Amino acid sequence: MKATHVVVEEIIKKSPFLEEALAEGIINLSSLSRQIKPEIDEELNKDVQIGAIVMALKRLSPKFDPNLKIKVKKVINRLGDITVRSKITYFTFNNSDTIIDKQAQLLKVLKGKKDIFFAFSQGVYETTIILSDSEQNDVESIFSNESLVQATKGLSSITIKLPSENADVSGIYYFILKKIAWEGINILDIISTTHEFTVIVNDESIDRAFSILKNLNKGDY
Repeated sequence: MKATHVVVEEIIKKSPFLEEALAEGIINLSSLSRQIKPEIDEELNKDVQIGAIVMALKRLSPKFDPNLKIKVKKVINRLGDITVRSKITYFTFNNSDTIIDKQAQLLKVLKGKKDIFFAFSQGVYETTIILSDSEQNDVESIFSNESLVQATKGLSSITIKLPSENADVSGIYYFILKKIAWEGINILDIISTTHEFTVIVNDESIDRAFSILKNLNKGDY
C-alpha cells in the first residue's frame, strides 16, 4: 500500500499551479488538506487524518530554483515591443495528399502582402492556417476540396519581441503563459520563432491579455 506522502505528492504533481503555489508558500495547507482529503481517502481506502496530510505537504520540496527565477526575470525585463493584430480567423483542415500544394498556392497569393497576419502549422493529422480575415475568400477558394475541421472567427494575436538570450533560459514561455492562464484567458494557439512569441486569443480577451503581457516585468517571479 502507498504511503500518505506518496499519494499527496502524486495529487499535487497533477496541478502545476498548485505545485508552484506550495513552493512559494502562498497557500493554506490546512485548507488544501481538507480539499484533497477525499481523493487521498479513496486512494488509500482509509480515513487519513488532516494532520498527516498537512505534514505530507510540508515534506514536499520546493521545485523552483531561485537562480532560474532570477534568470527568467532578467529576460522578462528585456522584452521588446508588443504588437496586436485583430480580425483573424483560425482554419483547421484534415491532412491530405494535396494539402501542401494548397498551402503553396496560398503563399503565392499572399506574396507581397505585408499588412496581413499569416501562420501555418502542420501536425500529424491536421493542418492549421491562421490568417487575416481579409484573405478568407482565398482560403475558402483554394482549400475548397479539403476537409475543413473547424473555422473560428473573431480572434486577435499578441506578439512579443524576445531578447536574444531567451533561448538560453528555460521556463520563459511557462512564466508568460501562467500569467495568462491564471486570469482564465483561453489561448487558442501559440506561435513562436527564435525572437518572437505570439498567442492567439478571442477578441473579448485581447484587452486583458495585452494588459497582462505589457505588465509582465512588474510581476513577482
